[in-house]
Amino acid sequence: MDPLKKILSAGFLAVLVMGTLFHFVYSWTGNWIPAGFFVPVNESTWEHMKLVFFPMLICSFPIRRILSPRYPCISFALQLGNLAGTFLIPVLFYTYTGILGKNVMFLDLFTFFVSVLTGFRLTFRFTRSCRGQRWETVMNLLILILFFCFLLFTYMPPKIGLFQPPV
Repeated sequence: MDPLKKILSAGFLAVLVMGTLFHFVYSWTGNWIPAGFFVPVNESTWEHMKLVFFPMLICSFPIRRILSPRYPCISFALQLGNLAGTFLIPVLFYTYTGILGKNVMFLDLFTFFVSVLTGFRLTFRFTRSCRGQRWETVMNLLILILFFCFLLFTYMPPKIGLFQPPV
C-alpha cells in the first residue's frame, strides 16, 4: 500500500477513536475546566466541532513529520482537511435536523464519521495534487483563529443557536 494511503488511513482511524473518546472526557474528568477547552462541555453543535478539530490537529503533527519529506503539500492538505471536516459537522447536522425536525443519535454519529472521512479524503487529494499550496499561510491563520475561538467560546459562548445545546 502507498505510504500516503497507509498513514492517512491510520490517521482517519485515530481521529475516529479520539473523537469518540473526547466526547466523554469532560465528564470523566469531573468537568475539569482545562479539559473543556479541548473537548465538548455540552451538547451544542459548536462543542461537537471539537470532536474533529482537536483530534485531527493532534494527528497532523506525526503525519506531517512522517510524510512531509516525500509529500511537501501535506501540511496545507491536513489543514484544509481539518477545517472542512470541522465545518461539515454543523452543515450536516443542521441539514438533516432541518429536514427531520429533530436530531437522531445514529445520524449524529454518521455526521461525525462523514466529517472525518471528508477531512481525510480532501487531505489525500490535496497532498497528491498540491493544488492550493500557495494558501498554506492562510490555512495556518484560519487554524489558529479557530483554535482560539474554541478556547474563547467554550466558557463565553455567544447567544446564538450554534452554541446552544439542542432542545
